[in-house]
This record gives sequence, C-alpha cells and structure tokens, in this order.
Amino acid sequence: MTPEVLATGPGWTERAAALVRAARPGPAGNRLVTVDGFSGAGKSTLAAELSRELAAPLLEAEDLCPGWSGLERVPELARRGIGDPLAAGETLRWTAWDWAGDGWGPVRERAPAGIVVLEGCGSGAGPMHPVTSLAFWVDVPAAVREQRLRDRADWPLYRPYRETWRRAEAALAATGRARERAGVLLVPA
Repeated sequence: MTPEVLATGPGWTERAAALVRAARPGPAGNRLVTVDGFSGAGKSTLAAELSRELAAPLLEAEDLCPGWSGLERVPELARRGIGDPLAAGETLRWTAWDWAGDGWGPVRERAPAGIVVLEGCGSGAGPMHPVTSLAFWVDVPAAVREQRLRDRADWPLYRPYRETWRRAEAALAATGRARERAGVLLVPA
C-alpha cells in the first residue's frame, strides 16, 4: 500500500478527518485511528488536533506501556484493551501504567465511540492493523525529533532513558512495521 502524504500545514486536520470518515469502519460500525511515530515527532500534538477536528476521544498508548523497558508490549496491550473491544462495540478497558510509581495503576474504561484516536509509539504496529480503520505515521527527520525532545520541559526526566527508549522504538518500528502499514504519512509543512 502506498500511503497518502499529508503536510501538517493549515487545513491538514480537515483533510485528515475526511480520510478518517472515508475509512472502513470496524465490525461494530466505529473507527479506530492510530497516530504513531518516533519520540519527538509531534504525535501527541497532531493527534490532539485531529481528535478535536473529529470530536473523538483521544487515548494515549503511553498509558499502556509498562515502564521504560516495556514498549514492545504496547501493541498487544492496546489490541486487547482498546482495539478488540472497540471492534466488538464493547467498553474499552485497560490498566494504566503509573509512571511516577513505576507500576500498574488504575483500570480505565471508556464507552466505545464512533471514532477513537489512539496516539503513541506502537499504536500502529502489526497487532493493531486488523482493528484499525486508518493509521497515521508522523514522519519527521531524526535531528528535528532530537532537538524537540531536548527542548521539552520533561527532558531532564527523560534523558537517562533516551538511548534505551530509542533502541526500543527502532526495534518496534522494525518488527511492527507501523510506518509501512500507515495509510497516511504526516509530514511537516
């Protein structure tokens, strides 16, 4: 599949929303949209803009990640707690990771909506593909991503884990093939 390339300049959300609405719904008639990419690409910002345009709930894959060494588990946890229940029209239910406490936190629930946006590393990986209506990959050059990470307020907390996380992202990108599976590549305007 050759993905559509969409620049994230003015008006991008309207075009992206039209693509989402045209995407095939799941068995329960709703749509799961994923926004994936490497750290610093701008996934959270773009997914928030898209979810506002769609008036859709925004969920974060980061909630599912069991700590700094658990990224490879995100796609399967997302499939089980979000993708499969949404496809069945059932309540979404997952256990959130408590990053401050470094352990599992509260169980979260959300009623299935007509469109749900899931953003984060691993959200568009292989296990999610069968239950995803449209997958976006945020494609930003590595140097730009790294500078954005260093400019974040939380960089001092993230810095000790950056290399481990970068390797985990690269491994997940290679095995989960989210970029290759994406229907839309979001690129800087």
